[in-house]
Amino acid sequence: MPLSARVTAPAVLLAAAGLTAVTACAPSTSVTGARGDARTGTLRVWLFREVDNKPKEAVAREAVAAFTRNHPGVRVDVAYIPVDTRAQRIKAAFNDPKSAPDLVEYGNTDTAGYVRDGGLADVTADLATWADAKDTDPAAKRSVTVDGKQYGAPLFVGVRALYYRTDVFRELGLKPPGTLAELAATARKVHKERPGLYGLVVGGAYTYGAMPFVWAHGGDMAERHGRRYVSALDGDAAKKGIKAYTDLFGDDNCPVSKCARMGGNDTVQAFASGKAAMAIGGDFSHRAVENGKVKGAYAVVPLPGVRRGQIAPAFAGGNNLGVLKSSAHRTLAVDLMKSLAGKRTQARLFDAMGFLPTYTDVRREAARRQPFALPFVRTLAAGARSVPASPGWAAVDAGQVLPTLFQEVVSGRGSVDAAAGRAARKMNEAFAK
Repeated sequence: MPLSARVTAPAVLLAAAGLTAVTACAPSTSVTGARGDARTGTLRVWLFREVDNKPKEAVAREAVAAFTRNHPGVRVDVAYIPVDTRAQRIKAAFNDPKSAPDLVEYGNTDTAGYVRDGGLADVTADLATWADAKDTDPAAKRSVTVDGKQYGAPLFVGVRALYYRTDVFRELGLKPPGTLAELAATARKVHKERPGLYGLVVGGAYTYGAMPFVWAHGGDMAERHGRRYVSALDGDAAKKGIKAYTDLFGDDNCPVSKCARMGGNDTVQAFASGKAAMAIGGDFSHRAVENGKVKGAYAVVPLPGVRRGQIAPAFAGGNNLGVLKSSAHRTLAVDLMKSLAGKRTQARLFDAMGFLPTYTDVRREAARRQPFALPFVRTLAAGARSVPASPGWAAVDAGQVLPTLFQEVVSGRGSVDAAAGRAARKMNEAFAK
């Protein structure tokens, strides 16, 4: 599933399902349906365990306490499940309602697959009357929506922007690039003047760093035709974006031998350790960079688009909360979902973990209090994008379709046309299943 890769210090680690490049396997069978709607008893909740989980636990305890004060006779049991085994756990829950939680945190690219497998309850009507929901940003709302119905509440969102070394730029008389063409030229100039630095560190396995180049050039991952998605990677606009990204690999910026296999975490680690002048990193990368060698010598701006004044569309990663269709406490589970994903809790999660709120008003206030978030808030406001809301995307992600495409091109094993064509065929096979 992807989600963004949350990065924590001192090392750059994969942490969140909502923000990772790991793909969850979709359950093979579905639950049989709800088992009543009890108004007392124990609610079971599964949340993802973070690398540093204590701040998240504190925020969750506060939200649960507020919920139980208003629901006498109700107990809440919160379990934190490892990200790397979440696929098996959630599959088992879908297949065995008796052991399933009532409420679960899940990555936003898993929505379509979980809906297909009958695991999540439709909560469209419940959210329609919830005051907080009116301020949910469009990208976050889309992340819980399949065929016009909502299957959860967004919990947080994550996007990427351009980190750059202020000391290096000052020494070389450079300004932050205003277009993607200027970004490439600036990267090459830095590497020429400072051969020991990557100008812009890029990764052949960095799917979510590459996607903005495709979108900025007018391309897309896939287009919806009726009830099905069809790959758009072999379209002319998408291929322009693929070329713009893959042209950044080479001895004049980021050598193929070192960069072809890098993922998102690798690129942020290179920047944080002082090996790169620029990197595309997330709001969730801030802590790792702050704890790296470049602390006090970097800044962040939105990744520019093709034309000056444009912001390249970023991938909107993040996590959601959903009520399982099998829950025997549906009404209570929806109420608890609202407490855990409400404005107050999201504001507290930002303060505790740095997770960007999904509410536009809460996010603006967060950026006012913590200016580091402003470039990411601006990026979201400019219009973030996501992957196709298709159950087949899990197979695309698991099959490393996009990394294979980029690596074929940068290694010289295939042209952009040929590699994009092969990737499109593989995507269409996944969408057709």
